[in-house]
Amino acid sequence: MSGGAGGEEANIASADGTKFRTYLARASGDRGVVICPDVRGLHPFYEELAERFASAGVSAIAFDYFGRTAGAAPRPPDFDFTPHVRQTTPKGVFADIAASRDHLEKRSGSRRTFVLGFCFGGRIAFLSSAEQPGLAGVVGFYGRLGRREGETWAVPADEAKRMRAPVLGLFGGADPGIPPTDVAAFDEALAAAKVKRHLESYPGAPHSFFDRSFDEHKRECDDAWRRVLAFMRTGDPRTASGDMDRVGSVG
Repeated sequence: MSGGAGGEEANIASADGTKFRTYLARASGDRGVVICPDVRGLHPFYEELAERFASAGVSAIAFDYFGRTAGAAPRPPDFDFTPHVRQTTPKGVFADIAASRDHLEKRSGSRRTFVLGFCFGGRIAFLSSAEQPGLAGVVGFYGRLGRREGETWAVPADEAKRMRAPVLGLFGGADPGIPPTDVAAFDEALAAAKVKRHLESYPGAPHSFFDRSFDEHKRECDDAWRRVLAFMRTGDPRTASGDMDRVGSVG
């Protein structure tokens, strides 16, 4: 996926004083999105994605999870993120999202802010509907919906009753880590909590189809991109039309 409008790097401070890396791409208008990466942290893909959002009229900031354990300096491509992922905490990550959102809104003038995430960040995006007040919506790409042994992160369905922001979920139908039963349980929990939502599963698409294999799944990626932009335009996750004709496909 190629980027678009240029962006700017900045190290910003979380509530506990921790400095962490961000990448901001600004657009005109009042829409903005905080991007929660996958387990790799602030990978170049997410910088390009922020630029792509800005080209589509949505200011975007992507942030790194590992300021507390790996510092805020740029890292080599072979950075071993695994031990750092294990040391993240909900308290720390949600504080970093709040700081990123504040930086985004001050630098871009955004007033309708979404949180969007992938994989590890997808679950964080879902949970942000409960943890981050005043969001316009959340988008989770293949965010894990179950719990692994020893994890500190909540199961999204268990938090549905606390969720306030509308939810868009995008899943790979061939993702063994997120079975259809988990998607159905999340949908039922959101419905019971009267949360506006749309959960879309793409038959045959694997985990990480959008960020690691979009060339092989271009049709699904185009549809997902259209749904995301339509949601950010209307505030309704059930809409999915119009924006593709204007900005083109992801690839």
